Amino acid sequence: MANKLVIKVTAGADAPERCSQAFTVAAVAVASGVQVSLWLTGESAWFALPGRAAEFELPHAAPLPDLLDAVIGAGQVTLCSQCAARRDIGERDVLPGVRIAGAQVFVSEIMPEGVRALVY
Repeated sequence: MANKLVIKVTAGADAPERCSQAFTVAAVAVASGVQVSLWLTGESAWFALPGRAAEFELPHAAPLPDLLDAVIGAGQVTLCSQCAARRDIGERDVLPGVRIAGAQVFVSEIMPEGVRALVY
């Protein structure tokens, strides 16, 4: 079994099923005791802001705020620095527990042995 799971979610409300899958897998992995790092990129970047996850709706899916809270509580959530800059999102804007970092940090997380990376 992998020691760590890094999930990059590129989809937001523009592709709700793909987005929900990413958050669901991240939350299930955290609940299973897996070390999880969830990266918010592209349209999912908006979910780093307070209240934005609550606006997301997908029938028969777990509420996105609950999934995000689970990952923030027991894993690591990172907002892509370029995605944040393009959306004028700063450190003071994001939810507590969300960091902003770039590609160098992403690469350093996915390269060690025992890490699995998924992109949604």
